[in-house]
Amino acid sequence: MTGLLRGLDHLIRSIVSAARWLALPLVVLLFLQWPLRDVFRMLSREANDLGQIVFAFFVAVSVTAATRAKTHLAADLLARRYGPRVRQALHRLGSALGLLPWAVFVLVSSKQTVISSLHDLEAFQDSGNPGYFLIKLALWVMAILILGQSLLDMFRPQAADDA
Repeated sequence: MTGLLRGLDHLIRSIVSAARWLALPLVVLLFLQWPLRDVFRMLSREANDLGQIVFAFFVAVSVTAATRAKTHLAADLLARRYGPRVRQALHRLGSALGLLPWAVFVLVSSKQTVISSLHDLEAFQDSGNPGYFLIKLALWVMAILILGQSLLDMFRPQAADDA
């Protein structure tokens, strides 16, 4: 079990690390939309569509990145007064009762929509450009990463310095 958790941790860490580089093309694509539209009068819709895809994956991974870095919003005004063991137990309980069921719900409830979009290789409705199915796929990427991270948080052995 420890080897599986270590492998999952490494996989999620690698995905989060790689996804941070999506910020650069996202900024470039957002910046290029106006000159492409106003100066060159071409390719602005393509830049917009590609930017939406990059943004979808960036946000999908950033939720787990924030959880791993412990920088997401948390109600810790009272919890910061608790000892490390109580905080760790609350964190595990939150993962088990909040994040894990939510991630499974997202995967199950979006199954038909995502599979249909992938099967049809759905295009952007306004522009007809291919790739809209990738935005729907990003939903599953987000849910799978949250599911994996919640399993790590629930079953990771308590560190010696937390005891």
